[in-house]
Amino acid sequence: MFHFLFILVLHKIIKKIEICKHFIKSLIKYHFSSPKENNTAQLKFNLFPKEKNAYIDNEKNNDNMIDKRVKNAKEAIAGIESGMTLMLGGFGLCGIPENCINALSESSLSDFTCISNNAGVDNFGLGLLLQKKQIKKMIASYVGENAEFERQMLSGELEVELTPQGTLAEKCRAAQAGIPAFYTPAGYGTEVAEGKEVKEFNGKMHILEHAYEADFSIVKAWKGDYTGNLIFKGTARNFNLPMAGAGKITIAEVEELVPPGELDPNEIHIPGIMVQRIFQGENYEKRIENLTVRKREA
Repeated sequence: MFHFLFILVLHKIIKKIEICKHFIKSLIKYHFSSPKENNTAQLKFNLFPKEKNAYIDNEKNNDNMIDKRVKNAKEAIAGIESGMTLMLGGFGLCGIPENCINALSESSLSDFTCISNNAGVDNFGLGLLLQKKQIKKMIASYVGENAEFERQMLSGELEVELTPQGTLAEKCRAAQAGIPAFYTPAGYGTEVAEGKEVKEFNGKMHILEHAYEADFSIVKAWKGDYTGNLIFKGTARNFNLPMAGAGKITIAEVEELVPPGELDPNEIHIPGIMVQRIFQGENYEKRIENLTVRKREA
């Protein structure tokens, strides 16, 4: 009996020594690593390791992550066909996916149904697709800055579905969340409500709106990593955020593309699971729709 107890105690002591060895090893690796490699993930380890190397090695973990990078916009839009429905992020000209729009304008594709807050301007953004008559139907909330859009709409060349801005955003978000439809009071009693189901809630009339069904969502982010995690900046969050993940396939172009682990998890707006393709864009113009400056004194 004494021998059995002695062996049991000795086994526990050896086990604790082994755990201490792993802990010391992880501390040494943490201390002597470079600032870029030096992060809290390297200090995580299993108190009862089954393997000798119990600490988490970020480099090994990154090898197991899904790399969603594509080379450029042309490769990113592969699979888009004429007649498809596209969501395109941005607010005005802020945060629009310039590279992908340019790639689409250089293609021979046409008859798109485009869902976007605006329709760009005459020679930039979605205005490029309108000039080449690649858009069959435009679903938007504000279109006042595009003379070609106005001409095509009035001539009957372009089908237009004007939607209250909040409803447009929610129809995108509903698609992102997998919600098929929702009720809203916006648009009741106007042309927006024509042909739609109406229901009363708490003495107020609401209309039924259905989530959008898009083949591709194309968004633009400030930063992203290889696995598709995205961070938006400022006003660009308005429609890029609810559109990411709302289409069957989401394409993200970013200003800065970094390896996994470089982004602060607390700052990520869209998790990588919602993105299928990502690439680093280039030559962003970031135009201003209406530039207003103070008049100089004579």
